[in-house]
Amino acid sequence: MFVKTDEREAARELRGSHGLPIREIAERLGVAKSSVSRWVRDVELTPAQHAALREQNPRYNAQLRGQQGRSAAARAVRLEAQEHGRALARRGDPLHLQGCMLYWAEGAKDRNCAALINSEPEMLRVFVRFLDRCYDVPGEKLALTVNCHPGNGLDGRAIVRWWLRALALPACCARAPVVNRLSSASRRRRGNVLPYGTARVAVFSTFVAQSILGAIQEYGGFERPSWLG
Repeated sequence: MFVKTDEREAARELRGSHGLPIREIAERLGVAKSSVSRWVRDVELTPAQHAALREQNPRYNAQLRGQQGRSAAARAVRLEAQEHGRALARRGDPLHLQGCMLYWAEGAKDRNCAALINSEPEMLRVFVRFLDRCYDVPGEKLALTVNCHPGNGLDGRAIVRWWLRALALPACCARAPVVNRLSSASRRRRGNVLPYGTARVAVFSTFVAQSILGAIQEYGGFERPSWLG
């Protein structure tokens, strides 16, 4: 997507340093309000700036309440998913325990996506089986991304096919591989290069990701509020 870099930086400066409303920023820069809104949505405002915006725009309070309401609703969904994971942990299913401990050690800990990266197909097979049996996530719902170096008589597409076979996943799971070129130093240390690279298996589901994170806390006997957000 084409981004007007100068206008974007100017918009962020006007929002962050001066606390101007989106409408005024758009008028000053001659751009759409939707663009300004997108550019500055992560800019933190001071309490004084919030107060000034409320005085200038009576609708600001309603907008702020709407945003807070959406955030609270999303957090409630994540909390419910974590409670689901805690309940699963209390059942004592060995596969669920294995999958959660594997994810605790190697997983991405993302709020909305459960992903695991490794070079060992055996480890990833356990993760795939865990998602299938414990969370009803079939193979076709997973995303497989391979990061590799060309060589061993194989190109990126051949290496992706190797991983699909190794993990018993359908071809629809495969994303475009990330193929890295070897440096001269790496070519001299050729034996250290993984012939099939690494694979990332991911399911894009807030519920699954948060359920696993809740279960890990239950198994480990600790609380990690930052995982909930």
